Amino acid sequence: MSEILCDIRDDIALVTLNRPAKLNAVNQALRASLIETLAQLNEDAAVRAIVLTGAGSRAFCAGQDLEDAAEVDIERIPAWLNAQRAMYQAVRDLDKPCIAALNGVAAGAGFQIALCADWRIAAVNVRIGQPEVKAGLASIVGSYLMTLHVGMTHNVQMSLSGDLIDARRAYDIGLVTELTEPPNVLDAALERAKHLAKLPAHAMKLSKRRFRALTQPGFDAACAAGIEAQTECYAHGEPQAAMRAFLNAKASTDSRA
Repeated sequence: MSEILCDIRDDIALVTLNRPAKLNAVNQALRASLIETLAQLNEDAAVRAIVLTGAGSRAFCAGQDLEDAAEVDIERIPAWLNAQRAMYQAVRDLDKPCIAALNGVAAGAGFQIALCADWRIAAVNVRIGQPEVKAGLASIVGSYLMTLHVGMTHNVQMSLSGDLIDARRAYDIGLVTELTEPPNVLDAALERAKHLAKLPAHAMKLSKRRFRALTQPGFDAACAAGIEAQTECYAHGEPQAAMRAFLNAKASTDSRA
């Protein structure tokens, strides 16, 4: 099964994170395929806009796959986080409009992918958040990306509690651009993409490049700080303990199923 699906509809590319049984969580294969797919679409002049979504109704993307992350040790943290950075950068590097159609949960790395898009259309039942602290990880890159959309009060609350918020609150504070009913989220995103695709492509490209230039130093600094912080977290053993607890609980649940 391909972790990323790409369907070209006229001048719109629909890119689907395709691990529904794992809530479309990010693993190495999905990350690499997403980076490659977005780079190809960015070079395709026939594609004028991109919609990102997740397979199934349960999740846009539930974040990092903890089974995949459990294989990371302290020496591998720079390589792992640089790969995550490349995934976010692939979304940021798009010179054409990118709309995230959020269905179900958008958390952690999935939330951050959505924050890198230009437009976030969420079903009203979506839950969104930055739960890294609950996994023993510092909230660094995600908290930086939130500064591009919300003020310090909301950022601190979400980053330090790790709690997910509902789509209506996310819309009220500026993390979500539009709300819609669950059955309509993809149609709404495709419709928005059609409108944006009709705008002059070169003006769109230059406008996006300017936004990228304004935020790139902060993004780069956050990614570097993230490597330092997560290395320290791993040195204290908190992420390893949190992931062991999660995987043990999952194994226990699976054995009873």
